[in-house]
This record gives sequence, C-alpha cells and structure tokens, in this order.
Amino acid sequence: MQNNRLFNLSRWRLASYYAGVMGLILGLCGLAVYEMTSQDHWRSLDQELTSLAGTLHDGLEPLLQQPGQLEPSVKQILPNLCLGTVACPRSPQRRHILNATQQPGYYVRFLDLNGQLLATAGENPPGLAFERETTRQKPLTDQKGNRYHQVSLLLKTTTGEPWGYLKVGRSLVEYDHHLHTIQGFLVWGLPIVMIVVGGASWWLAGLAMEPVYRSYQQIQQFTADIAHELRTPITAIQATLETTLNAEPNAEETHSTLQTLKRQNYRLSHLIHDLLLLSRMDLTTVNPTQFTLCCLNDLVEDLTEEFASLAIAAGVLLSAKLDNQANIWVRGEEEQLYRLVGNLISNAIHYTPTGGEVTVMLETDKQQAIIKVQDTGIGIASENQSRVFDRFYRVDTARSRQRGGAGLGLAIAQAIAVKHQGVLTVESELGQGSLFTIRLSICPPPYQQSRECTKNLT
Repeated sequence: MQNNRLFNLSRWRLASYYAGVMGLILGLCGLAVYEMTSQDHWRSLDQELTSLAGTLHDGLEPLLQQPGQLEPSVKQILPNLCLGTVACPRSPQRRHILNATQQPGYYVRFLDLNGQLLATAGENPPGLAFERETTRQKPLTDQKGNRYHQVSLLLKTTTGEPWGYLKVGRSLVEYDHHLHTIQGFLVWGLPIVMIVVGGASWWLAGLAMEPVYRSYQQIQQFTADIAHELRTPITAIQATLETTLNAEPNAEETHSTLQTLKRQNYRLSHLIHDLLLLSRMDLTTVNPTQFTLCCLNDLVEDLTEEFASLAIAAGVLLSAKLDNQANIWVRGEEEQLYRLVGNLISNAIHYTPTGGEVTVMLETDKQQAIIKVQDTGIGIASENQSRVFDRFYRVDTARSRQRGGAGLGLAIAQAIAVKHQGVLTVESELGQGSLFTIRLSICPPPYQQSRECTKNLT
C-alpha cells in the first residue's frame, strides 16, 4: 500500500478527516472546560465576596446613626479602617472574625450617597473608579491594569434612612493567573495533542484501508488470473484457425481441427460456468427451506463408481469406506453436494502419482456427518494450506497446467460447504498426501422427519 499512489492519497484524506474531526472535538471540549472552569471559579469568588459584604453589612448597620458619618465603634469591626483615601498600615496584632479584609488583595470602601469616598480598609488600588452602582459581573481595572471584582451594597442607619454605600472587592490576579495557565495549556497543548492525533489517524487510516487494499489486490490478481486462463484456450483456437486457413482442405485434418476447437470451447465453457457458479453463491442468500433430503451413502457410492475410470486411467486405486450401515441424511442441494465431493475426489486423483491411493470415507460424529477424502499424493506445504481454497490458487509456484484445471475446484467446494453451513478443512504433509474433511449437520431419515433438521440449518 505504501507504493500505491491512489491508496496513499486516500489514506491521507481519511487521516485528515480523522484528525480534523478529533481536532474539532478536542477544541470544543477544551473551550467547554475553559468556560466551565472560569465560570465555576468566578461563582466561587463572587459568593465569597457576597458573603463577606453581607456579613459586614449586617454588622455595620446597627452602628450607623447619621447618613454619611462613620461612628467610632465601626473600628471595632474594621480595625484597619482609614478615613479618606490614605491607606493605613495594618495592625496584625489585632485579629477579627472579618480578617479577610486584612489579607492582600482585599479592600473595603465606604461612599456617601453622592459617591464621595469616606473611608477605606485593606488595599487601596490606584485609579479604581468610585461608582456608586457597580455591575457585579463586570470587573474593574486600576491604573496598573490589575482587575478587581467588587460587590456594592446600600447601607442604612438605625432609623432606616439611606446612609451610603459599602463596597467590598478583591484582586483578580490569582483568578487571571489560573485562567492564563489554562489558556497556555490549550494554546500549546492542543497542537501537541493534534500531532499525536495526526499520527494515530494515519495509523488508523492504514488499518481501515488494509482490508480494502487486500480486496483491491485480490481483484487485480483475479483479473490477471482470469485473463491468463482465457488466453490459453483463445490462443489455441486462434492458432488452430490460422493453421487451418493457411493449409489445403483435408477431411481428416479438418476433423482434427474441429476436435481441438471443441476441447478449447469446452474448457472456456467450463471456466465460465465455474465463475458464474461462484458468483451466484456469493450473491445468493441461503434459504434452508428450499433444501431437500440427500442420502450421503448413495452420493459417495455413485461418485466412487463415476470416478473409477478416471482413477484407473491415472493408475490410482480409488475406494470407499462407509462405516455406518444405516443411511446418513442431510438437507441440501444434491447437485451441489455432488459437485462438492466430486471436486475433492477429482483433485485427489490428479495430484496422486501412479500407484497411489485415494480413499473416500463416510462416518458420523454425534449429530454431524463426516466425509473424508484422503490421498497419498504430493501433499501441501504448511505455508500453502491456508490458501488452497483461494480462487485460481495453485500450490505449485510455476502454476503448471499439465494436470489441467483452472484452480477453482477447491474454491467451489469451499463455497458449497459454506452455503450448506458445513465446514471444509484440510490436513496435509508435503510428500505424504492430504486429507480433506467435510462436516455437515445430520437430518433424520424421511419417515422420521421433523422441523428440527430445518431449524439446525437456520
């Protein structure tokens, strides 16, 4: 796949789609986490200030007598209170329940009803506005660019008259630093994560396209194989016709030519028939209700008799062993089952040298019928056994056609076995022969038929 430009381009596109989607998801998740963190931190900070301002408000109102005037008793609650805009030094010796106002970053301001500053406690940020009404969600900024969050409450005297405004605020330096840390992680971390995602996307795209590439290779191999199989008979036909046309008419030679054309035509027809059979089995959905009862005893005996002449011509001893005296029945298409076992017997005879043996065995194991075709032929190497059922595959690397066939027999046998929900396996040792085993579900004989047999096939 690495050297195929078409698949490399498709792989790049697929990896780009993966990385793009993952990048979008990670980016949205990062923004969501950032917003949730900032909002949660802001709510916590706002609740803290609101609680502090409310406590001060409830503690100060019983002490206020005249609007715009701070009573001396206020200093009992705010020891670091200073009149005017001049900051006073803190008194660390005196601790109070509201000592949060003495911590760095916090401040308390008192404004009269006209917005004039009366007193401060805690920090005194330079250039911070003295608005009487402050939007709680809008931070304030001092001359140095530091942001502050502020809560404003209206104070009343003991008689219920408006006294002025209490403003409690705190610095947002820690809050901004926390957000900048998250922003830095997103800005620098997201590209690094995207590089990792890109590599993973390339790898995943390769995994996803591997089956497609294998199918593409199989199609290419199939095209090459079918072209090679068709070229041989077509070339033979063309050569025969050219020879006949260039020679003087002769009845004997004409008859020989027609026989050659007939053999090549049969070879082409047989190849096309096999390909159509495989195609139909690939596309057709199995319907067990259309199967009929087939007697495997009769099938094995008929095939042994049919291939006896072929075995004799090849100098091979063909025999059948039926261990079970009672007939063994299965449900299926008799013609295809005939083709299945016949292909295995024909294949065994072709690859068994003169003087060898081919044995067809029929036996049962619990609810399964077992047909075995064993030969003493050339055998199959272990590295080739996994591919013997591939279409057009031949064990010999030279793809010799001296023994005939197009390499579709075992592929057809496997397809028929799968269609009947059976299993076809091979055991072989190079130079010792091969054993092909078919396993099919048994059905009761016709006079004991029930629905169980059909159910077992669905």
